[in-house]
Amino acid sequence: MKQISYLLILFAFLLVGCSEDKKEKSMSITVNLRYTGKDGNARKFAEEMVSSGTIDAIRAEEGNLRYEYYQSLDDPETILLIDSWANQEAIDKHHATPMMDTIAKLREKYDLHMTVERYTSAETPESENKFIRK
Repeated sequence: MKQISYLLILFAFLLVGCSEDKKEKSMSITVNLRYTGKDGNARKFAEEMVSSGTIDAIRAEEGNLRYEYYQSLDDPETILLIDSWANQEAIDKHHATPMMDTIAKLREKYDLHMTVERYTSAETPESENKFIRK
């Protein structure tokens, strides 16, 4: 009887572990890329990404949740891209597309330098909801 109890406990731990792994895999990933250039090149890059239809193509990719450019009020030579994906698999598929060559060529064309930050999604704690105006 003890063996069955131990097996059931082990099975329960394995189930919890598996569900935690699935949670992590299903968490969305947001990548903030800051493009910095000179003479307005970061903005020109973003504008060409829009006018060439590249942004629309990326937004249509499976797993893309958000792809938006923002201009810094503090530094007009910096453009922020907020790029969100359903999971790492979606990012990997995106990185394997020919579109990445297009993006790389535009980065070179405008001589941009980048910083990158990655974040995973998390639920907003109830205690913080009082600070969020909806």
